Amino acid sequence: MPTGKEGMEESLPTDADHIGALPDTVLHHVLSFLPTQDAVRTCVLAKRWLDLWKSVTALRIGDRDKRKLWTVKGLQGFVDHFLLLRESVPLHTCLLRFIVFSEDLNETSRLNLWIKHALLRMVQFLQVSIRQNTAFYHQINLGILPFVSRHLSTLELHGVRMVGSFLDFSRCPALQHLEFDRCELPCDKILSESLKLLRITRCKFSQTSRVRICVPSLVSLRLDDFYRRTPVLERMPSLVEAFVRVVHRTYDCCGYDYINSGDCGNEHCKSCHGIKDDNNCVLLDGLSEAKTLALIDGTISFIFNRDLKWCPTFSKLKTLLLNEYWCVPDEFSALACILEHAPVLENLILQLYSEGPKHTMKIKGNCHPMDRSAAISGHLETVEIRCEVVDKRVLKVLKYLSTFNILFSFEQVKISEEDDSDDNDQEDEEDDDDDFYGEEEEEEEDDEDEDEDD
Repeated sequence: MPTGKEGMEESLPTDADHIGALPDTVLHHVLSFLPTQDAVRTCVLAKRWLDLWKSVTALRIGDRDKRKLWTVKGLQGFVDHFLLLRESVPLHTCLLRFIVFSEDLNETSRLNLWIKHALLRMVQFLQVSIRQNTAFYHQINLGILPFVSRHLSTLELHGVRMVGSFLDFSRCPALQHLEFDRCELPCDKILSESLKLLRITRCKFSQTSRVRICVPSLVSLRLDDFYRRTPVLERMPSLVEAFVRVVHRTYDCCGYDYINSGDCGNEHCKSCHGIKDDNNCVLLDGLSEAKTLALIDGTISFIFNRDLKWCPTFSKLKTLLLNEYWCVPDEFSALACILEHAPVLENLILQLYSEGPKHTMKIKGNCHPMDRSAAISGHLETVEIRCEVVDKRVLKVLKYLSTFNILFSFEQVKISEEDDSDDNDQEDEEDDDDDFYGEEEEEEEDDEDEDEDD
């Protein structure tokens, strides 16, 4: 009778299917992480695997396949048959990722049907990502509004055009995470009472009116690098953190007085006049409940300067990050105004003439405990200046801040290789998105008077 290690080896069959012996629930969970095409291919492994894919809880079409970018038309037959043969079990995740060519415009209805199917199957995480072909600029329209689902908690839309004047998510009571990236949003209002996190990046709003964003339960907001008219942010009492970056793509600039703050007096100026609900605060009022706030302006501070005429009190703001466009000498009026309206501010960060981790110098300041200026928050503890070099522009900012009895010390910062890598990745990502903005910027100069929102 064999004993020890030799006996154990003889008792284990060499051709045993240990993975196939796992319970169905475990195998379904494993298959849910595979691209759907690969999950279906497992049916040839053994009789045990023949129908397992029919109950998988994830639909991943075009997911993580770097070798080939699929079109809607190219996968239409596969997806239709998969949904037809799949058992009626709930979906947890649905990822639909495609590249668009001109022939795909006729397949918009097919994509909408797949999304509706996912919603009917109680999907919780839904992502639709459409990449533009560099030789063809057009976005697929999503005409499935309003979204109706009691189970959907996360919705990510990339590279699509939302059809409809009202993006109403009130029929999705479980929705907490909403993301728009490289989308067209030519609507009048975005509404969700349950939403906790909202990200809108590199998107196009209406060119003739302001979109109103109504998300009263929001906790985290990122509004970055948008195009056309700046949206109106309504009150967000639960807001904890917000990042807002206004860049040159916005239509908000005066056509008659380049440096005015929205009141040039010319009734023909579309930026200063003639925009519905435009005689009040656009961004700052909705951000006034935030505890951590970053305001980055890449233009001439038009929309922020305009908002400062109705500047609210930031009664909860603890940490504030601003860039150089808030620090215009010699008056520094924009910086002075927002500091005056932040009574409990503890940390002020000024990012001057540098981008993110590229700064090589940190200048830290502390308020004099016995001689604190009454013009700033009595709770202010630290002021940090981030820059690449201390030049005349930075010195002017330091001189202004010194009037508040803030003492500064210099600190050299070493840029790590990881930071450099992150920067390069970001630049590559921006290059990939040139096809989204590049061609239409030229086209819209000719079509400026044409209403594209119809």
